[in-house]
Amino acid sequence: MPDDAQESGQDGAVAERHVLTVEAEEAGERIDRLLSRRLPDLSRARLKRLIESGALALDGAPLRSPSAKPRAGQVIALAVPPAAPPTPEAQAIPLQILHEDEALIVVDKPAGLVVHPAPGNPDRTLVNALIAHCGPSLIGVGGVRRPGIVHRLDKDTSGLMVAAKTDAAHQGLVAQFAERRIGRQYACLVWGLVEPAEGRIAGNIGRSPRNRKKMAVLSRGGRPAVTHYKRLAVSASGAVSRLLCRLETGRTHQIRVHLSHAGHGLLGDPLYGRESASRRAALPAAARQALAGLGRQALHAESLAFRHPTSGEEMAFTSALPRDLRDLTNFLEFL
Repeated sequence: MPDDAQESGQDGAVAERHVLTVEAEEAGERIDRLLSRRLPDLSRARLKRLIESGALALDGAPLRSPSAKPRAGQVIALAVPPAAPPTPEAQAIPLQILHEDEALIVVDKPAGLVVHPAPGNPDRTLVNALIAHCGPSLIGVGGVRRPGIVHRLDKDTSGLMVAAKTDAAHQGLVAQFAERRIGRQYACLVWGLVEPAEGRIAGNIGRSPRNRKKMAVLSRGGRPAVTHYKRLAVSASGAVSRLLCRLETGRTHQIRVHLSHAGHGLLGDPLYGRESASRRAALPAAARQALAGLGRQALHAESLAFRHPTSGEEMAFTSALPRDLRDLTNFLEFL
């Protein structure tokens, strides 16, 4: 087992120091691979950068080669500098937390909360909130004390998100997303009678050539995207369908773009909604009033499932419709 201690760097900052002895069965193994197994909170990529920067000594001698293969009984000493202060400011913003441990945090994001600082939204984001909430438990990603955002929800989409608190957890979750092993389902309300009742929408998504603020399904270019949907109910007027969508890929605005392309834009979506006066007129009066006050697209990330990147445990979370979408659903009088 590694001997963990704290030591001061040249600038006075405290670094975490790991000292461990190479076991017989580890002899001849690459040192970065050996350390990634013995120190699971650090990803192999992070360890490689640390070794190359001179943070490691083997039997007291500096070693900068991640591919070096130590002998049994040799002593490895690794000094990990403290995570750099985050660029986004820590801001105390209330969060609905469904799960938190030393590796990750699962939150139920409200509509209106931007995920990451960007031009136009420099602060008051989910990232600012996570930095404030997690504090010292946020070990950081890539040597910076910030949460690892592995997927995003649009500002006006509510629902479940997972973020990594360590470099290794971030790498593990990114790999699961890349391998399409993360389960994500979304509840939504769309215009029109969706037929067939269950299906698959496939179409490359990229920046719209007509409006650079929008994404679009493209015949050339873009990135492959697949959305699976199931119609759960139809309103009494036939004007609105309630769907459950499952993402096979995760492109920007994917559900909004695919459903709009199929002629069934989301209710309340100002960018892709395909809303019209005749469609609104077909709704019950209470539903028209609820839709007018919605102020966002009727889309909610209601379930999230993944394998814990550290323990390997299968994890699953669900989120009930927030009140604004629940009221609109009730007023639509679904059969």
